Amino acid sequence: MHERIIGGFWKELDEAERGTLRDAARPRTYAAGMHLCYEGDPSDHVIIIENGWAKVTSTTEDGHEVVHAIRGPGDIVGESAVLGHRPRSATITALDSLRALVLSASRFTAFLDDHPRVWRMVSGTLVRRTDDDVRRLRAKASADGAQRLAMLLLDLAEQYGSTIPTGGVVIQPPLSQSELASWVDSSRETVARALKIWRTRGLVGTARRKITVLDTDGLRSYADGQQVNGHGLGDD
Repeated sequence: MHERIIGGFWKELDEAERGTLRDAARPRTYAAGMHLCYEGDPSDHVIIIENGWAKVTSTTEDGHEVVHAIRGPGDIVGESAVLGHRPRSATITALDSLRALVLSASRFTAFLDDHPRVWRMVSGTLVRRTDDDVRRLRAKASADGAQRLAMLLLDLAEQYGSTIPTGGVVIQPPLSQSELASWVDSSRETVARALKIWRTRGLVGTARRKITVLDTDGLRSYADGQQVNGHGLGDD
């Protein structure tokens, strides 16, 4: 049996609302690397993630993948395009084994019409995501690659972190160095160099697709552009 972790949109619903959505949806599983939806496709359904993680990406004209966000247990995805009656603006891909509820656009909008409180919740989620996008754009303009990476890791630890007995915070979404580099608009080399220095200084621990923040204050000093132990990171 899979452990089920509920948060985000799903957590804010009451039991009756969850039951109504579950009855109207069909369950589906996705293996790591499978697409939940594609950029440019018609917006004919929304997805509620029950367990697992997904990345939200778009593709540049030259074929480069850009990571925009992570979605996890309890999050709803695809609702913006459905409510805006427009094609998908991003591709959503499973990062690991993922379970979800898939709800047709017509059933989802009918549910919202019958539940004004949930309409307001969804609207609030869209506003928060837009605010997050604006904040990251400002960071790209004012911070270098290592600073942006430190900011991202701190955000991920706060939003999706799991505290371990030794006091560190494990970032739950399984992200590669390439995905982190794309997300902060930097090079993989910059990410690898920063993580190596931070490991040496006891700020983070790393394994394959796993990062543990060991010293939040120390990492925040990098995010703020300060030097640690008299050394900074001169990167892109």
